[in-house]
Amino acid sequence: MKARVCRETVVSFCCSKFAAIFLFLAVFVFIFVYFNMDVLEFQHKAISTFPAPKPHLQHRFCSFQPRSPEDALEERLLLDSVAWPETPSLPVPLSLEQTTDPAHSTFTILPEKGGRQWHVGDQLEVIIKMYDFQGRPKKSGGDVLLARLHNRALGAGVAGQVLDHLNGSYSAVFSLLWEGSAQVEVTLVHPSEAVTLLHRLTREQPDRIYFQSVFRSGSVSETTTCNVCLHQTQQPLCNYTDPHTGEPWFCYKPKNLGCDTRISNSVGEFKHKLKAKEEKLFQSGVNMKISIRASGSDSVTVLPKKKDQQEVKSNIVQFGPAGYYFQGVWQALGGMTVRQFNTPSAINQCLKGKFVHLRGDSTIRQWFEHLNAVLPDLKEFNLHSLRNLGPFMALDYANNILIKYRFHGPPVRSPNHVPAIELHYIANELDRLVGGTNTVVVFGIWAHFGSFPIELYIRRLQSIRRAVVQLLDRAPGTLVIIRTANPRVSTLFVSLTNSDWYSLQRDKVLRAMFKGLNVHLVDAWEMVLAHHLPHDLHPQPPIIKNMINVVLSYICPQKGS
Repeated sequence: MKARVCRETVVSFCCSKFAAIFLFLAVFVFIFVYFNMDVLEFQHKAISTFPAPKPHLQHRFCSFQPRSPEDALEERLLLDSVAWPETPSLPVPLSLEQTTDPAHSTFTILPEKGGRQWHVGDQLEVIIKMYDFQGRPKKSGGDVLLARLHNRALGAGVAGQVLDHLNGSYSAVFSLLWEGSAQVEVTLVHPSEAVTLLHRLTREQPDRIYFQSVFRSGSVSETTTCNVCLHQTQQPLCNYTDPHTGEPWFCYKPKNLGCDTRISNSVGEFKHKLKAKEEKLFQSGVNMKISIRASGSDSVTVLPKKKDQQEVKSNIVQFGPAGYYFQGVWQALGGMTVRQFNTPSAINQCLKGKFVHLRGDSTIRQWFEHLNAVLPDLKEFNLHSLRNLGPFMALDYANNILIKYRFHGPPVRSPNHVPAIELHYIANELDRLVGGTNTVVVFGIWAHFGSFPIELYIRRLQSIRRAVVQLLDRAPGTLVIIRTANPRVSTLFVSLTNSDWYSLQRDKVLRAMFKGLNVHLVDAWEMVLAHHLPHDLHPQPPIIKNMINVVLSYICPQKGS
């Protein structure tokens, strides 16, 4: 019946004077489906229709004009692909009674009656049912959930794929990759009601973290507020939009000094306006980063792989994990072999003759610090720069290894006064590189963008991607490696500015935008999620060591792989 109605509608449109409009819409839908097959394939077969994407709300005073029609179309497709399910509106004052309660919620390993044997290569499915604080089942989706399968004694762990059924229930699917016990862990990061609030904050208060710049000329000094977006007032603005990339940045003009006297940038204060009792949606030990209990057993025993066993694929998700831990060592899936670089000599041999450019936030700075610590022949130059921001440079003269690190351009949430001249956009830095077979470019940019509209992040990645494409075009032998976002500890402040929910959306955008290019990902999201160590913005040394092994394996792949 639906198909017949659709055919009649198409005929009607084609015969009308609006045929051109319809044709444009048809092309738009085709492009959307083509570029979002991974997203569409992720849907559960039981859901025959997709939730209609809600209109993308305009930010009250913070909006960005795409630089081209192509950029505008891509932005729309990306926004649709990461659109979150509808979440409940919040009453004023807030009551937790009807919000998601992890203590009442449960997960169950399927099949519920048990009796099945599990083998390496199988996939394990878990059903998660969410309830509110009154013990009533939730009827809608939108909760933020993470899942992993692990065995602490074996040092084993793998991230699970979570699917929202939009009715209060969720599925988590795990690949069974080792023999022995495998324990399921499901964590509620945020209830759906908290997502409603996070949505609203980004829409209404994108400037809830603001920045400051010091202006100085001789003995005269002034400090004004700066940001990506500033409220219009009677005070004139200094426009520091980058002329090459178009990245926006503004400061209120000092009363007695010119815009060209700006000398530094630092983060100011965090200001937010929550309604009555809304902070209760972000309570550690109550409804934020809380484990959900099992209904029945929370683990299975995995037997050896059967002889001639065929690969088992889930009918829920169409892609598997990037890798897993075994005996504390990250094992990549999908064809790549992660080599173990356990000695300085092994690392030196790999990096010999290489110029390594590290660009991005402090999660990339960790990699510079790790290499600087484990390589005794790598000598850091004292550039008299800020310890947490750089820039940094280290040289091993004998092995001809040069490693440089520089933070990305604003926004930069540092309480230290960063010299304005040291804030370089990654795209501009890449455009200055000659590149070649001895050049390695590594970047990661995500942790300072959580409180801003995601359109700003898309715009930044579009600039970086253009520079990457041009670099690989003029110097195809250049190796480009990208670090993804990762889960982190949750507090009220972190949740309102850089929640895992914000990071998850940006992570999806980054993967989509660089898909198909000759670049390599270090999947920090899964490497942190699958590990037994607590989530941290700056992962602990065992995780960093595994990340560095992945990076070095891209630089020096195993012969034959």
